[in-house]
Amino acid sequence: MIRSLAAVGAAALLSSFVAAPAHAAVVGVSTTASLQAAIDTAVPGQRIVLAEGVHTADQPVKITKPGITVAARTTGATVFTRGGFELGAVRGVTIEGFVFNGTSSMSVPVKAQATRITRNTYNGDKNGASLTVSANDVQVDLNTFSNRSNEGVYLQITGPGSEIAQRTWVHHNYFYNHSFSGDNGGESIRLGYSHKQSKSAYAVIEHNLFEKANGDPEAISVKSSDNTVRFNTIRDSKGYIVLRHGNRTTVEGNVLFGSGIRFHGNDHKVFNNYVQNTGDRAIVFGKGSETDSGPASTSHDRPDRVTVAFNTLIGTGAVVDTDTGTYAPKDCVLANNIVQGSSSKLIDIMSGSTVKYEGNIVWGGTAGIPSGYRSVDPKLVRDANGMLRLTSGSPAIDTSAGTYSYVTRDFDPQARFGKPDVGADEYSPSAVRKPLTKADVGASAP
Repeated sequence: MIRSLAAVGAAALLSSFVAAPAHAAVVGVSTTASLQAAIDTAVPGQRIVLAEGVHTADQPVKITKPGITVAARTTGATVFTRGGFELGAVRGVTIEGFVFNGTSSMSVPVKAQATRITRNTYNGDKNGASLTVSANDVQVDLNTFSNRSNEGVYLQITGPGSEIAQRTWVHHNYFYNHSFSGDNGGESIRLGYSHKQSKSAYAVIEHNLFEKANGDPEAISVKSSDNTVRFNTIRDSKGYIVLRHGNRTTVEGNVLFGSGIRFHGNDHKVFNNYVQNTGDRAIVFGKGSETDSGPASTSHDRPDRVTVAFNTLIGTGAVVDTDTGTYAPKDCVLANNIVQGSSSKLIDIMSGSTVKYEGNIVWGGTAGIPSGYRSVDPKLVRDANGMLRLTSGSPAIDTSAGTYSYVTRDFDPQARFGKPDVGADEYSPSAVRKPLTKADVGASAP
């Protein structure tokens, strides 16, 4: 099921799938041996369905025919505990509805272009990533990634050598309960690697839910350039959305409870996000141990020309903060945000930073910045879904400063009009945005 088209690379993604002819047959099989035989003789457009039950294959089932769908008869009831699938040089294949338990696995190699991975469950510890995507134009949707406790990520997006997979579309997945207790290496999504940071991936990560993403401080770790991370929900997690390496990524409209957004690199846009953190550090301007990262650097890059605008940021301590480091953020913008908390310094951007401040509303504590803000009560009220929204008398309405032409909608998303309101919410008596729940995403979602 395709719910929405990603604005980045959508046309290329759709054109790459193989259309099923009207006479396409459904072939039912009961064992992995008969599944392999059916695949070996399949033609484009066929749907091959494996019966319910637990399947243990000594070798992965090899998919060597393009344009076919290999599916579980009932989503979630066909389980691999050993083996799984091995994709060859095929295009337009769909893998649907399986459970990968035990040592079973499946990856999308470079030559398996335009693969769709949908409604599968990747459960428990794996050797390496639960799912690795190396090919271009891959769609990963409506899957469940759950209950991992060892080192390794749920979803790794990579590519051949120093290159990066192009136009990966990751949407409506459920990432749940990564409990790896080490300091690093348990992300839910890792988009690229440090040595691929300068490569443009044009990936879209949207409408995913992350709960108990505690295997790493980074729930979504972006290590490539020119990506979009939008309309995701993170709750009950230590993992943040982190732009660890790379440039020109957009972070828009995410709803985060107890989490936050941290960034390094250049020319990012962070807007329309709702971040409600019971402590502090809703937005973190990352430190720099170098001014600009080289193609293979693993160090922290100084943020340059990053715009943080039209966000609603709720906390107690330093709601907008920085790490300590040698090189302070340079030529960044903090504009038209609502920052609400109870600290003596709600915005604590490190000494030596060059940041333009304008149009912000700061309430509940001392601003901590020299200008570009008003200390007025934004008059937020909590809606039925637990989010703080504008009321009709709010001083945030129609009072933003400057021009940010790309901010055409709010976090609902509803259209912004006239002079946009400050914060993530454009005032409307009819709120439409709800944080995602597990009923909306994953293998069993409608």
